[in-house]
Amino acid sequence: MRQWQEELVEAIHEGDEARARALLAQQGARRARPLLEAMLAHPDALVRQAAAFGLGALGGAASARLLERQLAIEEARGDYDGSAVAETITEALGHLEDAGARAALVRRLRRLAAGRVVDPGDVSALAHALWRRRHPELLPVVRETAALLSPPSSMPLHGLLLLLEKSPEELRVWLQDASVPVSHKTGVLVVLDAEVPDEWVPTLPAFISSAHEQVETAVKQRGEASYYCERLLSLVLLHRERLLPLLPEEARSELRTMARRLVAAPSLNCSSRAAALLPYVGQPEDAALVEAHRPAEPILARVFDDAARALRGLQDS
Repeated sequence: MRQWQEELVEAIHEGDEARARALLAQQGARRARPLLEAMLAHPDALVRQAAAFGLGALGGAASARLLERQLAIEEARGDYDGSAVAETITEALGHLEDAGARAALVRRLRRLAAGRVVDPGDVSALAHALWRRRHPELLPVVRETAALLSPPSSMPLHGLLLLLEKSPEELRVWLQDASVPVSHKTGVLVVLDAEVPDEWVPTLPAFISSAHEQVETAVKQRGEASYYCERLLSLVLLHRERLLPLLPEEARSELRTMARRLVAAPSLNCSSRAAALLPYVGQPEDAALVEAHRPAEPILARVFDDAARALRGLQDS
C-alpha cells in the first residue's frame, strides 16, 4: 500500500492524471476510498493533494462529504500548504456530480467573502469549480459575494455572473460593445479556462475581434489590454485541440495577425503565449518574426525557439 500511495502522489505531483486514474482503478472504489481517507491526515501536503484528487475521481456523496470536511481543516491551517490542498479540493469538488459538491463550494465562497484577506487565486479556483457545476440557483450567491469583494479578487466572480446571466448570443453582443471595460471581458475569459461548453464556442470569434482592437495598446505597454490578450491566447492554447478546428477561417486569420503583433509585446507572458500559438495558426514565414523577438530569459527563450522550429517544420509537412 505504501508503494501504491507513493506512486499515486508521484503521478499527481507530475500532473499525470491518466496514470493516477489507472492506479485508482487498480484498487477499485471500495478499497481505494479508505486508503485515500487515511491519506487526508498525512502531514505532507502532496499526499493530501493526491488524496483529494483521488476522492474527486471516485465521485459520490461520500467523497463530497470527506472533501468538504477536509476543506475546513485546510482553511484552518492558514499556511501555504493548506491553501494548496484547499485549491486541489475545490477543483475536485468542481468535478463531482453529487449535489452536495455544489453546496460545499457555495459555503466555501461565503467563507472567502467573509474573510479580511482574500487571495485572488482562491477566488479563481472557486469560479472555475462553480462554472463546472453551474446552475441558475447560483446566481444570487455569486451576485452577493461579487459585490462584497473588490478588484482584482472580484473579477472571476463578475465573469462567472455574466456567464450565468447571459445567453451565448447576448454575450456576443456584449463583447462587441466598446463601452464595456476590458477588465470585465477578461473576467469571463478567466472562467472559461475551466470549460468551454459547445454552446459557447461560437462566442470565440467575438472575443478574438474584441482582443484585436486592444492589440495596438498591448504592444506599447503592459496593462489591461495586454492582460486581456494574454488570457485569450491562454484560453485558445489550453483548449487548442478542440477549439481551433471549430473556428471559422476568418477568426483563425485574425488570431494569426494578432499573435504576430503580440510577439513584440512588452509583457513577456503575453508575447510568449503569442509565440506558442503561432505554430497552430501561422505560416513558415512567421518563424523569422518569432526569432527577431526572442527574449533573453532562458525559459521563455526556449518557448520562442520551439515555436520557430515548429513553424519552419510546417514547410516540410
